[in-house]
Amino acid sequence: MTVRIVTLPGDGVGPEVTNQALAVLLTAAEEGGLDIAVEEFRIGGRAVDETGTPLPQETLDACRNADAVLLGAVGGPQWDHLVGDQRCESGLLQLRAGLGVFANLRPVRVHPNLADRSALRQEVVSGVDLVVVRELTGGAYFGRPKERTDQRAVDTTVYTRPEIERVARVAFRLAAGRRGRLTSVDKANVLATGQLWRATVSELAAEFPGVALEHALVDSFAMRLMQRPGDIDVVVTENLFGDILSDE
Repeated sequence: MTVRIVTLPGDGVGPEVTNQALAVLLTAAEEGGLDIAVEEFRIGGRAVDETGTPLPQETLDACRNADAVLLGAVGGPQWDHLVGDQRCESGLLQLRAGLGVFANLRPVRVHPNLADRSALRQEVVSGVDLVVVRELTGGAYFGRPKERTDQRAVDTTVYTRPEIERVARVAFRLAAGRRGRLTSVDKANVLATGQLWRATVSELAAEFPGVALEHALVDSFAMRLMQRPGDIDVVVTENLFGDILSDE
């Protein structure tokens, strides 16, 4: 059996890190007796320069037909003038939507030999092992219609119950196989989408009696993530919050 992998090196440091990751992957495959076929396609700024779009149709088609996709990075200062669907980041959004990759798993683990190198105190970060499950195909990044003039801009945040249910189930199952704790992060005290998020996740909890569910507001949770990261097991949250919190 041959495993087909599409690589999307993209821009900036993307080709360099993709080449190194691919070298490790091919070595591991050889050791394990796995046959891998690799094809490279364009995305981001390079794709804009060469095809006029950040995600050519041939790239999306190749990704849909592949067993796995290895992505580097997109964008750079030379493409910052682009707007709308021409922006390099738009290629990422289109790729996520086109492949239906709605759950982004972002693990955070501190290596014992590096605990003293953190900006946080060693006793705060030692032993940290958490996962952020970020919803990836909804929210403000995908809300339509978008609007922008010189004086006004509009982004819409939209979530449906099925979108929340499917990513929450991923998080519940992940927590069930770890330490059995799930934190759902929202802004239910202000946002209607946050209220729907909290209600939907709460209803799903009955399907996973072995998982202890708690809810947290995104602003206070951002502080808690810095103060007591070792207390956190699995986090599930919407697209924008997940982007920010996992970077934190």
